[in-house]
Amino acid sequence: MLEETLTYALIKVMKAHRNQLAAELGPLGLHAGQELLLNQLWRQDGLCQGELITRLGVEPPTVTKTLQRLERAGLVRRAPDPGRARVTRVYLTDAGKALQKPVEDIWKRLDEELLRGFDADERTLLARLVRAIPH
Repeated sequence: MLEETLTYALIKVMKAHRNQLAAELGPLGLHAGQELLLNQLWRQDGLCQGELITRLGVEPPTVTKTLQRLERAGLVRRAPDPGRARVTRVYLTDAGKALQKPVEDIWKRLDEELLRGFDADERTLLARLVRAIPH
């Protein structure tokens, strides 16, 4: 039975976790997944769309749509690359920069909730095992 597989259990956990994440991000004006793009800009502002696609490992239309929504929300702005006429860079606005701490706090809190009930050794082991899963 599918319900007895590890894949099924992982999908159930991830779906519940993503729903919880979406509920937490909503009051910040974000949809789940948008914070992943913002995170790349928090790490290195001024990336081009191609760099975001590569870093996020998603299809170009996904990044295009996400950027359009973030731009409409006033969280990012696009500007031409001064050295390369056909390249557009993406920059955080002050509002986009201000979301970094609240989003990071949400992710840390959700990690704590996810790991509640595990001791330190189990947390370390689980993190190691999950990171070892090919993706």
